[in-house]
Amino acid sequence: MSEIGLWRALGQSVRGASHVRAAMPNQDAWRCLPASAEGSRLIVAVSDGHGSARSFRSHIGSSQAVDIAAWVLQDLLDGQPDPLNLSAIKRTAEERLPREIVRRWEEKVAQDRAERPFTAEELAVVVQKHSPKAVEEIQANPRLAYGATLLVVLVTPSFILYLQLGDGDILTISESGEVTRPMPEDTRLFANQTTSLCIPDAWRDFRIRFQALTGEPPVLILLSTDGYANSFVNEEAFLKVGSDVWEILRTEGLEMVQTNLESWLNQASATGSGDDITLAMLCRVNLLPTPEQLAARQQAALPPTGLAVDAGEATPTLTPETPPGTQQLWYDDAGAESSD
Repeated sequence: MSEIGLWRALGQSVRGASHVRAAMPNQDAWRCLPASAEGSRLIVAVSDGHGSARSFRSHIGSSQAVDIAAWVLQDLLDGQPDPLNLSAIKRTAEERLPREIVRRWEEKVAQDRAERPFTAEELAVVVQKHSPKAVEEIQANPRLAYGATLLVVLVTPSFILYLQLGDGDILTISESGEVTRPMPEDTRLFANQTTSLCIPDAWRDFRIRFQALTGEPPVLILLSTDGYANSFVNEEAFLKVGSDVWEILRTEGLEMVQTNLESWLNQASATGSGDDITLAMLCRVNLLPTPEQLAARQQAALPPTGLAVDAGEATPTLTPETPPGTQQLWYDDAGAESSD
């Protein structure tokens, strides 16, 4: 296996500060295939369950979403008779993946509801937080209770596939630290509106990008739920996270990020959106420092880069300096509730 084609994935999901106060579960989820999180072909999926009382089983919906998406993309890889026929793979991805992901997700949430019908207690909370009409909407479309968004990235030696339904962020970072968004903008995503797996014909709202690798691939790809971006004062401050993460990986190594990621995200939620936050990433292994290189730097007592932090200490470049001016709103709040 060519070292340049070797990727490594890592990620962390934390319960939001507001969810801790309200005794609500973490409604985000993330998965990686293969489970080793390393290889020339990797799949990473991130999902964000809707936060309102109407979506009272969204933590289940998001967990099912990432599992299903990862396995559907694995099936795509396994089912290609000619892995070098990129046009055929692109066509299959665009024509089949969204439908298959949504179909399997709908089957799973229907199975969960059949095994565990909605309880009087669950529906009473919906009435209390929303209205009796909200219960009628859930009875007409039970998927509302499980509503979630979805981000998926598949990396291979010859192409990268990006899929997105709803809000959240995918960022790609070049070796020079340039941060870009590979997905086209969806202008419908604003305020409390987002597309979701729970809406009818959700497969139509997927955004897909197939990137054939004719040159150097990105060195780093980040996937995050919108609780992270909403914790920063503006877009520029959030995008800087991409180049800062790469700088830490390049100079301090993967273990530095793994050790500190949970505390960084907890601080971002506490000082920012208050929402659950999930951040997953794929990075090129051949560009990371080796353990021998890191040991040599420590032995030589090289001066700090300005981005490195001690284990357990949060770094300001990856957490918001000030809370954002507005709170996060969810797809199905319809103006009735704010961030939670």
